[in-house]
Amino acid sequence: MADHKRIDEVTGTATSGHEWDGIEELDTPMPRWWLWSLYASIVWAIVYVILYPAWPMIHGATEGVLGWTSRGQLEAEMQADAKRRAPVVSAIGATAIADLPAKPELMQAAVQGGAAAFRVHCVQCHGAGGAGVPKLYPSLTDDDWLWGGDLPTIEYTITHGIRNPDHDATRTSQMPAFGRDGILDARQIADVVSFVRAISHQEKPSASSIRGAAVFEANCAVCHGPAGEGGRAVGAPKLADAIWLYGGDRASITATVTQPRNGVMPRWNSRLDPVTIKMLAAYVYSLGGGEKAPVEAVPAAEGEGQGTNGQD
Repeated sequence: MADHKRIDEVTGTATSGHEWDGIEELDTPMPRWWLWSLYASIVWAIVYVILYPAWPMIHGATEGVLGWTSRGQLEAEMQADAKRRAPVVSAIGATAIADLPAKPELMQAAVQGGAAAFRVHCVQCHGAGGAGVPKLYPSLTDDDWLWGGDLPTIEYTITHGIRNPDHDATRTSQMPAFGRDGILDARQIADVVSFVRAISHQEKPSASSIRGAAVFEANCAVCHGPAGEGGRAVGAPKLADAIWLYGGDRASITATVTQPRNGVMPRWNSRLDPVTIKMLAAYVYSLGGGEKAPVEAVPAAEGEGQGTNGQD
């Protein structure tokens, strides 16, 4: 390696004094525009570090003299959006939920707000479109409802939930464990399953279903109705159609009669404000299974938002 510099004859540029196997390195200066860009970037970085959060610390970061944070900006934007929506939210809160359909614009606003809340709080179980998960969580898009599908009823269920032991107003229904507790023997269970599958048009009537009719009348009709039409006063599902939560095949019905499922749903009055719950009810109602009025005489404020058949 050479230790002296010289002017390259071809380019007229000074060499750096470095040479490798006869190849010399030119000491070409950086373009002025590039140097000024570098200096400007350094100055910009110093100003940014002073004004904004920059250096990570053990329990946070340097705050910057402006005190700006992305969380603060988000909070300000959310407050501005809440202020913008306040008149509509106030109008929804002041309107009885049963009266919302008579005000189409307000109903549409409630449905849109409920859709947003549904995506945050409900899709984990009921799915993005409210279709539910077979054998786990009920669909909200069909027209089978345990306690009714009118707006006040759905609102009540979302508010108070299903089988919340810490809440007296929660929805509660109890189906006996006919097999586990020895109320029915194996043959009686097989016969009543045959009857249920016959009235739901999954099997043709048989000697087993005829025997099962007597078992059903003695043990099940008081809740599910003589023809399996369901009983909303006690949250007993309809058994005479093809809509099932836990499955309508023989094995699934046998398992439910033997030991009921007793599913639960959180009560949202401990997590959400009343207006959000009202908007959620409007959205669920809009999914296609909502009813204009209670089918049975139930308290006006009561309801169940689980729109799927199948035993408890």
